[in-house]
Formats: sequence, C-alpha cells, structure tokens
Amino acid sequence: MRRREFITLLGGAAVAWPLAARAQQQAMPVVGLVNAGSPDASLVAGFRMGLNEAGYIESQNVTVEYHWLEGQFDRLPVLMADLAHRRLAVIATPAGNLASQAAKAATTTIPIVFSVTEDPVKLGLVSSLARPGGNATGINFFNLELNAKRLGLLHDLVPKAIRIAVLVNPANAQVAETGLRDIPEAAHVLGLQTHILNASTSREIETAFATLVRDGTDPAQIGRLDSRALAQID
Repeated sequence: MRRREFITLLGGAAVAWPLAARAQQQAMPVVGLVNAGSPDASLVAGFRMGLNEAGYIESQNVTVEYHWLEGQFDRLPVLMADLAHRRLAVIATPAGNLASQAAKAATTTIPIVFSVTEDPVKLGLVSSLARPGGNATGINFFNLELNAKRLGLLHDLVPKAIRIAVLVNPANAQVAETGLRDIPEAAHVLGLQTHILNASTSREIETAFATLVRDGTDPAQIGRLDSRALAQID
C-alpha cells in the first residue's frame, strides 16, 4: 500500500472512530495533526481525502490544526499538553513514534490515531494488538523490523558496495538507538561496513551529504533506504 493510501486511511480513522459522538457536543470538532517533519502537501492531501471519505470537509464541518515539528521533538510535551488542555476531538500523529507517545502521556481521554514504526504495544500505546483498549488506535508500518530486509535489497541493487552510510537524527533518540543497533548488525551479516553520520536539521543533512561526497562517494549512487536515509557509498 502506498504512503498516501496509508495517510488517507489514517485520516478516515481519525474521524470515523470518535468524531460522530463528539459532533453532538460541539458544532465544529477540531482535529490536531502532529507530524515530526516539515509541511508535507502529499500528507495533507491524503489526510483530507480520508476526512472526506468519512463525511467530513475541512472548514465546513471539521477544523484541522496542523503542527509540523520539523525535527524539534523537544516541543512535544508543551504542544501535547496544550492540545489536551483544549480538549480537541482527536489527536492524529502520522509517522510519529515520539509524537504518539507524547499524546498518550498527555491525555487518557482524547482519542489518538497514530501511525508508528514500532510495535505499539512495546511503545505503550495499546494494551495488546487484539484488544488495544484505552484511547489510542492506529497503524504500525513495521519500518524497523524491515531494516535488515531493506539493507539486503540495497546490497542486491549495488553488490559492489562495501560501505553503507547511516544518516541518523540524534534528536529522535528512540529510533536512532534502535537503528544504530539493528542496522550495523544486519550490515555485518552481509559483509558491509557502516559509516554513521548525525543530522537533525536540513542544514546538517546537507553537510552530511557533502561529507559523503568529499569522502569519495558518487552522488548518483546515494539512495534513501528509510527515514534515517541509508546511503550506499564506495
């Protein structure tokens, strides 16, 4: 299933689950969408499509507040506390482990619709997959579980590669820790070396790729593997 279809599904879930009941309490329910990245037109379009399919049209019978963290995860506690204090109808956290956990920590009553890259039970979002319970529901993309598979596919595409650059966002400590554990292990099995670079902002990402080029990497050979941007070098 494509990314936009996932976000569309998320948008539909965000309204289909709790808004029907909330609509009786307030004329214009408010959905808070919190995303780890920068403003994303494709994500917004998919989310609105999901709302529309559930019978909600933005600015007509539902209001959506968009909050783009742009990698500034330290904003989460204050932001989620504010959304919880204002008792929004729903908090949606597409592609956000930390955002989902922050939302869960901020409220036990406001419905949360998440999409995460790890087991939601392990993240503390639901009690179990069969019986989630609580106020959260959503989708697991299984991104981290697929790291080894993605690395294997990259190696098949570029079999002469001997080093893999791992671009990590240290601000997203939980994902970074898991990636730095799993990816080198998978690389070792394939006989590959790893080169770790840290980047939390767009400027730091540019600097990291400039470093790869300076070290002799062919820019045409660089390929994104997942949200932490694994790049083939050599």
